Amino acid sequence: MAILGDVKPSGHSFTPTERRLIKRLRTPHAVQLFLNRLPYNTEPNGDTLRSFRQVVRHKTAHCLEGALFAACVLEQHGYPPLLLGLESVDLLDHVIFVYRHRGRWGSVARSRDPGLHGRKPVFRSPRALALSYCDPYIDYTGRVKGYSVVDLNEAMGSYDWRFSKRNVWAVENMLLKVKQLPVRRSLKRTNRERRRYREHMAKYKKKPLYYRGREKWKPIPKHFL
Repeated sequence: MAILGDVKPSGHSFTPTERRLIKRLRTPHAVQLFLNRLPYNTEPNGDTLRSFRQVVRHKTAHCLEGALFAACVLEQHGYPPLLLGLESVDLLDHVIFVYRHRGRWGSVARSRDPGLHGRKPVFRSPRALALSYCDPYIDYTGRVKGYSVVDLNEAMGSYDWRFSKRNVWAVENMLLKVKQLPVRRSLKRTNRERRRYREHMAKYKKKPLYYRGREKWKPIPKHFL
C-alpha cells in the first residue's frame, strides 16, 4: 500500500487489530509503555527492519522498528512522523521517535540499554534532547558524535514504511545519508564515563542506571530495574 505525499493513511488502511491498538495508544507515554513490554528483537534469524504492521504481527521490535511503530501510531493522533538518529563512533547508531508537546521536545524509544529509551517532553530543542543521550550512550566502544532529525513523510514520499510485508531497508539507507549535526564532548569526560562504565560492569554484571537527569526519562522496561 502506497501513501502519497504527506497524507497520513485513513483508518480504513488498518486492520481491526491495528485500529484497536492505535485507539488504545493515544499518547507518547502509552506507546512507550507498550514498547517496553515487547521483547527486544535480537534478530535471531537474520537482520530485519519491519514496518509497523510487521511489528504488530511479530510482537517484537528493535530500536528502529520501535521508532517506526511509534511514528505510525502517533501520526494517527496528530504527531508528525519524526525520527531522530544518533550517530556513534562505533557505527552502532540509535534511532528514536521524537515529538513536540507544548513547545518542548520528547521521545519514544526501544533499546537494549536502559538509558537509551524515551524522554519526557521537557527539552527546548532536538539538540538538547540528543545531548541527554550522550552519557548513557558511552559503553566499551560507543559515543555519540552526531544527530539528525527527519520527517518520514518528506524523506520517504510514497515509500511504504507503515504496512510493507518486506523489510523496509530504504528507511535505514535514507537515515545513513542524512547529514549529521555534530556533537562534541570532551575527551576527558568521555574517558571518565567509559572508565566508570567498565568498573560498573565488572562489579555488577549489568548495565548502569547512575546517570544524571534520570528524572527526565520516560519509564524503562522493568527487567532493567
